[in-house]
Amino acid sequence: MGKLYKEYVKTYNLSPENSDGFYSVAGELLSTEEVLSLEQYEQHLEINRLQHILGVAYLSYKICKRLGWDFKSAARAGIMHDLVYYDWRDGETGGWHRLHGYKHPRLAAMNACELCPDLNKIEYDAIIKHMWPLTVRLPKFKEGYVIIFADKYCATRELMYSLNKKYKDKFLDDVKGI
Repeated sequence: MGKLYKEYVKTYNLSPENSDGFYSVAGELLSTEEVLSLEQYEQHLEINRLQHILGVAYLSYKICKRLGWDFKSAARAGIMHDLVYYDWRDGETGGWHRLHGYKHPRLAAMNACELCPDLNKIEYDAIIKHMWPLTVRLPKFKEGYVIIFADKYCATRELMYSLNKKYKDKFLDDVKGI
C-alpha cells in the first residue's frame, strides 16, 4: 500500500488520537454545525461531502506539513473548499446546478468567510481556485496546488470505490486493516 493511499484510507477512521496533530489544527472547524451538516450531501456517489472534505483536508495537511509549508491553512482550506449547503444533483434548484463545477468555489468561499471571519489569503485563494482547470485561474500560493491535487486524488478514489465492486471490497479491507 503506497504512503499517500495509506493516509487517504486512514481518513475513514480518523480521530484526534491518530491524526498526527490534524485535529489540533482543524478540529474546531470540523465540529461546527455548518461543516457537520455536509454529511447529508452526496459528493461522489457513495461518499458524502463531509468524508470528502476530511480526505482532502487531511492529505493537504500531511503533504504541506512534510514539505514545511503552511499546513494549518491547507487543512482549513481543505475543510472549506466544498462548503456549500445543497445537493447539486437536485433538479429543484432551477437548473443552475448544472454549472456547479464552475460556481461552487465562489459559494464555498463566501460560506467560508461567514464561518471564519479570520480566513487568510492562502485559505481564500485555495478555496476559490480548487477547481482548476475548470476555473481558469491558478492559485497564487503553493498550498493551493496541494488542495487541487488532494481534491482530484480523493475524488478519483471515491469514484473508484463507488463504481468498482472489486476496488470497493479491497478498499473496505484496507480501512479495516488501518
